[in-house]
Amino acid sequence: MGGQKCPPIFTLHPFPQKGLGFQFPLCYNNFMNALDLRPSPIAGTWYEGLPKSLAAHVDEYLAQVKLPEIKGRVIGVIAPHAGHKYSGPVAAYAFAALRGLSPDLVAILSPFHSFAPYPLITTSHQAYSTPLGNIEVDNEVLAELQKNLDIPITPIPNDKEHSLEIELPFLQRVFQHEFKLLPIMIHSPEEAVAKKLGMALARTLKKKNAIIVASTDLSHFYDQQTAHIFDHEMLRCFESFNPFSIFEAEQTGKGFACGHAAVAASLWAAQKLGADKVQILNYATSGDVTKDHSSVVGYGAAAILKTI
Repeated sequence: MGGQKCPPIFTLHPFPQKGLGFQFPLCYNNFMNALDLRPSPIAGTWYEGLPKSLAAHVDEYLAQVKLPEIKGRVIGVIAPHAGHKYSGPVAAYAFAALRGLSPDLVAILSPFHSFAPYPLITTSHQAYSTPLGNIEVDNEVLAELQKNLDIPITPIPNDKEHSLEIELPFLQRVFQHEFKLLPIMIHSPEEAVAKKLGMALARTLKKKNAIIVASTDLSHFYDQQTAHIFDHEMLRCFESFNPFSIFEAEQTGKGFACGHAAVAASLWAAQKLGADKVQILNYATSGDVTKDHSSVVGYGAAAILKTI
């Protein structure tokens, strides 16, 4: 490697490719040794903990996708964030829509489910770690986003948030190139916060090769029939491309999404980046997996498109 002598150490390649195996002789460099990693709190529970098993499961979800025709350029996607065995088949539709793209940066907007006295949160670590390798956080872009935003984005260590991390293995299997991450977790449910974040994100990403991922589940713990009513109303709001309608549905109890602010912020950003359409790609509930329809969680996948 560049003339250096590599010790005979086998380590996990950050971006394993199909057919190449998962353990290669790689040379450690000083940068990677010093990289401050956010360790995964959910690998082995919310998704497979072993590299080969995780890759195989994600690849199987992606292989089962039958995408409708997508007319337009994909600016972003909306994906669910439950455990892979529950929401993975639906999430795969969102990430399958990214095939063939080679973004340098992926901005993920997700809810922050735990208590925190901050409206917007990011990781204080330099990279996210999953069993498939590490994804570096683009701290330069994060700093640029903060300059464009008058709301502080607070970095915290060792967060336990699943809704952002759960999307990473899909990105690692869909993209076979190295990319960086812009992770933003939204704790504030306020419309004004989401809109300001969306506007600032658009300014930040305007001249960059980037994709937006909005992470959200839909209604929680209603029976299947009721969940369908609430979920289809919220999906209709997504499809209307009107972020205000998402907040209205949530506030009036017509539809629910734990990441509604993340979706709204993503839509505001995407609109400024030229997107003009949201296409729903798939919908299901946890009951479709467990066969228990008495109390379910809804999952939707969508593509955010520029068609003009």
